[in-house]
Amino acid sequence: MTAPTLVSVIVPAFNEEATVERAYREITAVFEALPGHALELIFTDNHSTDATFAILRRIAGADPRVRVVRFSRNNGYERSLLVGYQRARGACAVQIDCDLQDPPRLIPEMLALWREGHQVVYGVRRALPDGPVTTRLRRIFYAGMQALSDDELPRDAGEFRLVDACILAELRKVDDTSPYLRGLISAMGFSQVGLPYDREARVAGQSKFPLSKMLGLALDGLLNHSLMPLRVASITGLTVGICTFVLTLVYLAGRLVFGQSWPAGFATTTMLLLLGITLNAIFLGIIGEYLGRIFRQVKGRPRPIVEVEIGCAGPHPLRAVGEGGRDEMRG
Repeated sequence: MTAPTLVSVIVPAFNEEATVERAYREITAVFEALPGHALELIFTDNHSTDATFAILRRIAGADPRVRVVRFSRNNGYERSLLVGYQRARGACAVQIDCDLQDPPRLIPEMLALWREGHQVVYGVRRALPDGPVTTRLRRIFYAGMQALSDDELPRDAGEFRLVDACILAELRKVDDTSPYLRGLISAMGFSQVGLPYDREARVAGQSKFPLSKMLGLALDGLLNHSLMPLRVASITGLTVGICTFVLTLVYLAGRLVFGQSWPAGFATTTMLLLLGITLNAIFLGIIGEYLGRIFRQVKGRPRPIVEVEIGCAGPHPLRAVGEGGRDEMRG
């Protein structure tokens, strides 16, 4: 008999005691209706301070398909998620948030597109349950990233995606202190396809992504996948320099050739000085953001430290990890 296809489902969690058990039930229910598929359910607990880990420990004790990775501290959403990808052993892996705003019932559709030969299947958000301001900011961010990025980033794509084992193999090589997985996976290439869907509202608990964290994630995405801010700084500096040089020539010509008597211009001089100081501060800040990321990277600090890991960490008996290709791993 053909061995079932192992599918890893990665669920990041932080203080999700109100939703984590529901997430487990709904995801496992999807796979109970999927013949020929085996489930590896990986929860990454980003050092929750509520009962999330206790609930996950109980679930993992009762279901051997569940693995729990708890970190020694909160390492941020993207870094903890990268660890989940690096531990996945499936022929493909699905990332889904614990709040289930991205519905698990779409996983079979993702698997169908994957079997057609696509290495990445990403969810495209047609509708969002957020308020009008947040929704508009998200749309602006997606459009801006698509315009500014050096890589081809899909528009309106969130964190809900399926990736093939070949993507997982590449992610295991990544050692980045400020990863932006959405862009990193998109930049890898291969065959990628979108799956449109309507995002649902959170039914319990509170969002872990307020506006400040969204802005931080947007900054990570921009700086990780575009040199445009540095180019804007260079172009603006060059433009201001040219304008200053031209105005200097005009001033000298008017003074020496035409005998103009210019006013003292204290206010004008002050405004120009303040403008120059402001521009310097802005562009030094942009350069500092890039340098800060380089500094953290070259420091070689340890990856997120796993405090507790529940579940088998060895090769899964359903398939061997080798170079047989995606069709072989699917059985």
